[in-house]
Amino acid sequence: MSDTISYTPEEVAKLLKISRFTVYEFIKRGELTAYHIGRKLRIEAADLDIFMKKAKGTSQPTSGPTQQMATIPISSQDGLIIYGQDAVLDVLTRHLQRQMPYLRFLRSYNGSMDGLIALYRGTANLITTHLWDGDTEEYNTPYVRRLLPGQRAIIINLVYRQAGFYVAPGNPKNIKDWSDLIKPDIRFINREPGSGARVLLDEKLRQLNIDPRTILNYNQEETSHLAIASAVARGEADVGVGIEKAAMQVQNVEFVPLQKERYDLVLLRHDLDKPHFQILLSILRSPAFHKEIDSMGGYDVSRMGDIMAQV
Repeated sequence: MSDTISYTPEEVAKLLKISRFTVYEFIKRGELTAYHIGRKLRIEAADLDIFMKKAKGTSQPTSGPTQQMATIPISSQDGLIIYGQDAVLDVLTRHLQRQMPYLRFLRSYNGSMDGLIALYRGTANLITTHLWDGDTEEYNTPYVRRLLPGQRAIIINLVYRQAGFYVAPGNPKNIKDWSDLIKPDIRFINREPGSGARVLLDEKLRQLNIDPRTILNYNQEETSHLAIASAVARGEADVGVGIEKAAMQVQNVEFVPLQKERYDLVLLRHDLDKPHFQILLSILRSPAFHKEIDSMGGYDVSRMGDIMAQV
């Protein structure tokens, strides 16, 4: 067994001068035999020979490919880098790993603006965003146009969520709207610049012609919805902006809904036809996945998997 020669899908792709995604498709359809060593996918030279004979329509022995493949350098496994913080992405990543164990899935827990910049720079393959534009009162599309210049992108809905305020139980300071944030006795806690919650807040303040510097503790920041909700629960702040789902996970916090927000996935148009992105779409559009996310509470899955815009 130790003398058996085996190769990665990438090595097979180089030998056959085809895309590695085509190799994955052959494996998925059962036309090319492969096996796992841990999370790595391997193809034995003998199985490749059988595949090539079938493709040529002949059973004549072939001796060249095995020897030629022995000189191909080992390449690293491909991966999919996903930007975003929501728990829905954790569930989605598990489904992707289950269907594509030959890929590595890497998560980056950064905000919406950072995700779009990473997609533009090529350091992310799939990002999430919930950026509200006060001029158009539209989510995401204006920012994708601005931050991906010269790129064609696809915007696909993941979920809708409720955005609003985290307040103490009973809302003792009667915080109900954006203009209430400038009351002198209200301590605020903010999200970091570039996050969807921060952009929503700043756009609302701009519309109301409110100077952010008039908000007490405007520059005090946390980097997640849960951290904001927890700070309010501990009494370190009177109010913060976030999504309803986090309030459902933290005790001693109430939620004041203000706006239904669209939480979307964004990918580059030239990636959409690749097999792993087609698998992504099939997962998003499956009734079973809809039901799983809906059962978590705090999400509207009615448009999940729909293409919202092509820019």
